[in-house]
Amino acid sequence: MKNVFTVLLISTFGSLAFAQQPKSNLQKNLETLEISSDSLNVVDQEILQESDSVLVDGTKYVIAKELKTYGYADHPQAKKIDSIWMSEFLNAGLYDTIYTDITNLTFEPVNDVDLPTDTLKVRLAKLNQKTPFNVEYNPSLESVIKMFLKNKRAFLTRVMARSKFYFPLFEQALDNYDIPLEMKYLAVIESALNPKAKSRVGATGIWQFMYPTGKMYGLDVSSYVDERSDPIRSTEAACKYLGKLYEMFGDWDLALAAYNSGPGNVNKAIRRSGGSSNYWNLRPYLPRETAGYVPAFLATMYIMEYAKEHGFEDYGAEAAYFETDTVRIKKLITFDQISEYLEVDREEVQFFNPSYKLDIIPFIDNKNYTLRLPRKAIGRFVANEDSIYARVEKELLQKEKPLPELVETSAQIRYKVKSGDVLGKIAEKYGVRVSELKRWNGLRNNNIRIGQRLIIYPKKPVASSTQKSSNTSSKSASKEYVVRSGDSLWSIAKKFPGISVKNIQEWNDISGSKLTPGTKLVLCKC
Repeated sequence: MKNVFTVLLISTFGSLAFAQQPKSNLQKNLETLEISSDSLNVVDQEILQESDSVLVDGTKYVIAKELKTYGYADHPQAKKIDSIWMSEFLNAGLYDTIYTDITNLTFEPVNDVDLPTDTLKVRLAKLNQKTPFNVEYNPSLESVIKMFLKNKRAFLTRVMARSKFYFPLFEQALDNYDIPLEMKYLAVIESALNPKAKSRVGATGIWQFMYPTGKMYGLDVSSYVDERSDPIRSTEAACKYLGKLYEMFGDWDLALAAYNSGPGNVNKAIRRSGGSSNYWNLRPYLPRETAGYVPAFLATMYIMEYAKEHGFEDYGAEAAYFETDTVRIKKLITFDQISEYLEVDREEVQFFNPSYKLDIIPFIDNKNYTLRLPRKAIGRFVANEDSIYARVEKELLQKEKPLPELVETSAQIRYKVKSGDVLGKIAEKYGVRVSELKRWNGLRNNNIRIGQRLIIYPKKPVASSTQKSSNTSSKSASKEYVVRSGDSLWSIAKKFPGISVKNIQEWNDISGSKLTPGTKLVLCKC
């Protein structure tokens, strides 16, 4: 078709993707390269490299960035609809908990915090007007708020960044179950918004469900999946549980206390207090952790509602919850495969899919397991679904076949990157994964340069000429290096292309970064 052009778009991950656009959309710039399929003078589109040039109807273009790995593209019209829908909607690295702080709250006055008591009283009164929680001022609450502002600032900053993704999800579910929207702050106290959080007694997920309670509210736990770590399903379960607790006590403060310590402990406190139903009157009769639980919740609510006034920066999320989408998985697929095929960081796949315990999405009859990613990535997955599953099947078959007898999988070779190479091509040539290439060579992304030397442990036969050159390279790499004064692991790694700090640590059994002058370091896996 003369009027249809192959478009290469620089994605948010720094790679290029293919799509189709009419000729009328042609723009001659490096952000949007549109190339006629009839005049594209490169044999294989997957080997386009930075600085390669292509001719488009007589005009020369230079590729701005390397095409990484597989280059699956989305359908442009479907992508456009996603973009329009999102526009309409938006216009209408560790488990960090404050358990210790809550348990050990002393409610002593805190100095050196710029928050006058009169100002705090006014702000709490405003909060109290718009929430069913009892947010009236008292000295104990003031001490917790000031302690958080003084000692937990880094913690709160990280939580606020995570909240940009999770809070819209929580608010939707809370609204559906007629639960106060401020209950979203409970997840901050429970897990610091970490779906992988696990307490010392086994409570798991953002809402910290114990195994029996999770099962009671429909959360499945198996070898592959723990739905207590699924943000959507666990939030639904938390809403149901909180609704039941409110039915029991008729008070949201007491429902909070019961969520933490159990309804039985709250009932005992009511009896011991002589029948009081006010949390602050019950607090002396509650377990120590629960005694600080509601104040910590209210303090978190106050600080996050008045974050700007206390100098917290407005960190944007990598992707808002409503900017993500899901697709039902039709075959077992690993996070490594998803990362490589869609050019999404493995850590990002983990972030959006925390309920899969082994970094594998299983396929089981009568079960609906889904993959959640930003809409652009899900669009590419759906548009190339058959091809992706074919690759998965091919890899599975390769794993099931025994390796040829003459292949020594532990043999190391050094590969010199040539023009046109990308990690996906190199990995396929030697029967390894892109993630393995990156790990062996300390690569943080898929960028490689011509002349760079890569360490490879091939899993399938290579040509004799390659083996010969690799043997020579291995010998040259097997030399020792004597540490000199001023050397560091980083500076030594820089002297030997293809060798990373991690390589040196592994080959020499080094756990830290301290080096002693005169030490001999092995520079290969000998």
